[in-house]
Amino acid sequence: MRYNNKLLICLCIFGVLAIAVPFWKCTNINKQDNNFFRKETAVNPFLDGDVISEKSKTQNVDESDKNDLEQDEEEDEDGADDNDYKVEKAKEDENGKNEALTYDKVDCHINNEYTIECRRDNEEVYIPFTFLRKYFEVYGSYSDEDDHFDWQHSYSKVYQPKEKYSPSGVFMFFEHYNVEVRERVKCISGLTGVPVSNQWSPKGYYYPIQIAQFGLSHYSKHLTEPKPKVQIYEDGSDYGNWKLPDKMSFIRSTFQNGEKVVEFKTSESFEEPGIVLNLGEEDNVILSFDIKFVKNGSVTLVLQTRDKKGPTLVTYICSNTMMMVSGKRIFYGIGAATSWRHLTRDIIVDFQKGASVKLARNKKKRKALLGKIVSLKLRGHGWIDNVTFSSSAHVAHFYDAADWLVSNQNQNGGWPIPVKRRLADGALELPPGWYSAMGQGQAMSLLVRAYLFSKDETYLKSALLATKLFEVKSSNNGVMTHFMDKHVWYEEYPTTPGLFVLNGFIYSLFGLYDLKMTAPKGSRYSSERLFNAGMESLKAMLLMFDTGSGSIYDLRHVTLGIAPNLARWDYHTTHINQLLTLASIDDSEIFPETAKRWTSYMKGKRADHN
Repeated sequence: MRYNNKLLICLCIFGVLAIAVPFWKCTNINKQDNNFFRKETAVNPFLDGDVISEKSKTQNVDESDKNDLEQDEEEDEDGADDNDYKVEKAKEDENGKNEALTYDKVDCHINNEYTIECRRDNEEVYIPFTFLRKYFEVYGSYSDEDDHFDWQHSYSKVYQPKEKYSPSGVFMFFEHYNVEVRERVKCISGLTGVPVSNQWSPKGYYYPIQIAQFGLSHYSKHLTEPKPKVQIYEDGSDYGNWKLPDKMSFIRSTFQNGEKVVEFKTSESFEEPGIVLNLGEEDNVILSFDIKFVKNGSVTLVLQTRDKKGPTLVTYICSNTMMMVSGKRIFYGIGAATSWRHLTRDIIVDFQKGASVKLARNKKKRKALLGKIVSLKLRGHGWIDNVTFSSSAHVAHFYDAADWLVSNQNQNGGWPIPVKRRLADGALELPPGWYSAMGQGQAMSLLVRAYLFSKDETYLKSALLATKLFEVKSSNNGVMTHFMDKHVWYEEYPTTPGLFVLNGFIYSLFGLYDLKMTAPKGSRYSSERLFNAGMESLKAMLLMFDTGSGSIYDLRHVTLGIAPNLARWDYHTTHINQLLTLASIDDSEIFPETAKRWTSYMKGKRADHN
């Protein structure tokens, strides 16, 4: 049978199209599968971009969802046909052959308030996770490694106590705390060695709770981490590695108070190079040294960052300036320093706070930002000794915090907080000079450990004095109040009417417990009585903080008649961790049973309804 040429050409073209069109359709469908859920078709408060909480950003679920929505918008602009109501996906049947899985686009009406676009596969309806995440406050991320989606009801973690709680042991779960890297820590003061807070004032101030937590975390790390690696660069006996800038400068070994130290003299000017000790230190980033100046001077570290955009200079100067930044120069004041000062500095933290680099909580990630510590420079006339770099210096940080508490405690036994605090959307306000039971309690826990660690009774006396404010009513600038005129409560925020913050109250009880277990018999009566009264209140009131699906941060809904203040997940797990620790020192079943139930809430479980 004969065909003309035109017919043969038409048949060939038809055959090619028969193969190519399904192939094009399949590849186009696969591309759509990467952005399976499209954005909502009506105004929807639960699909508004970056809606995840600050804590859950660590779960890597926020930007990926946001990018999916942005990609969908681009596809719409590129001419995606809204009349195409079928989305197909290739899947294998029982015999391993590919077959088309068809999804229908379907509008989902949420509570008759707005509409989002979903997918339907027969009787199954698929809802976008970007919607579910905000609506139900859940968290999730996709894993490319083993091709699965990880759904989490909570972003926080419960730490099971490893042993019975002890006043000389690890403070709860604080070995996991890294106070100095928090964004609300402005810097670590060169004057005192403790955190300066910017939580409620950008100027910076000393916040007793933050300082106590700083000390307790380093004490706990000292007990749980390996011994630090230490590299000594100068101990007064060897000064041959220092390089002089000119013939007028000198460095030599001498004696101060019977100890061999290094004396140096050169120009104070930052225009001059100073006396240089080359380091090349990459592994150990904690600097310690003893310094004394005749009048004025400075110690500078030359840092090379990973980006290799030129050196950054971190300088410790004879000034009361907290922190100052000029270009790539970061200055920390260390006071007059005309008498011997011992300084311990985390160079990465000092660099990152000054350079406004976002701080990683993981120690290895923080360390990765810094290439190496190139050199140390001295300027002025003075003496230096014990120049060391180490992998950690937890004991030094612990004592810095404890010594600050002793030096700054007033005659009332407290540490006044020097900033105004507004609470409950401005309904309540604490003027500068207020005290916190949580601050008093955590300070006592730190001071007790300092006493047990050093046997210096100065710390114990300070801890005993701190109980005075527990006897003073909140209305009289103390920290004690009563719930319904019956149950005593020690207020984290001593407002009138009271807020009854749960976690702050329990922290105050741990401070009282540490003191009553440590103080001599003749001195422990007050702390023991206060602790027992507080525990009685906690057992009577604890279940008032149970919502059936989580816990409540405070009782403002009772005392102010406003909406409840639900505890976000990190505070919820703090409550659980506290209850588990209390269960190790008290036989009441309410603590482990409540902790177990509250832990189940983190997996999405709920109390039964009627």
